[in-house]
Amino acid sequence: MTWLSFQNRLRIAVESADAFSYLHYAVFIPILHRDIKSANILLDDYYTTKIVDFGASRLRPFDQADMSSLIIPGYLDPEAIQMGLSDKSDVYSFGVVLAELLKAIDLTLPNKEKSLAPYFIASMKENRLFQTLHHRVLKEGSLDQLNAMGELVVRCLNIKR
Repeated sequence: MTWLSFQNRLRIAVESADAFSYLHYAVFIPILHRDIKSANILLDDYYTTKIVDFGASRLRPFDQADMSSLIIPGYLDPEAIQMGLSDKSDVYSFGVVLAELLKAIDLTLPNKEKSLAPYFIASMKENRLFQTLHHRVLKEGSLDQLNAMGELVVRCLNIKR
């Protein structure tokens, strides 16, 4: 993803969020995607976002918050393993995608620190967000944009529903 400009990364984030918001709130019976990950967010020649792979998706009637679980390592809300999948599980998975758009994982870290969600949250808590961002993101984004994106990622990755 080093070739993606910060503006294109922002556009991918916004278009993806719009699509998932539509699934959760704009349709008569909400739809949980249940498999949000970067591999299921495709780009056309103009970097327009296309959401794919609805094989794990489920309809969620308004009175049903809990669904049978589908384990998506790295993208799955840890609380979903115990409580079942919900729209919050999709939000958590989307937070991991946002973190991926902002940075590249440091492969020199020990395995326990290579999980992107906890690593990103720790970098925000320890006030070292700018040390973890991809160089192109850091160069092209304003400090306000980067801080806002970092806060949004942390809010999406909040494990409390």
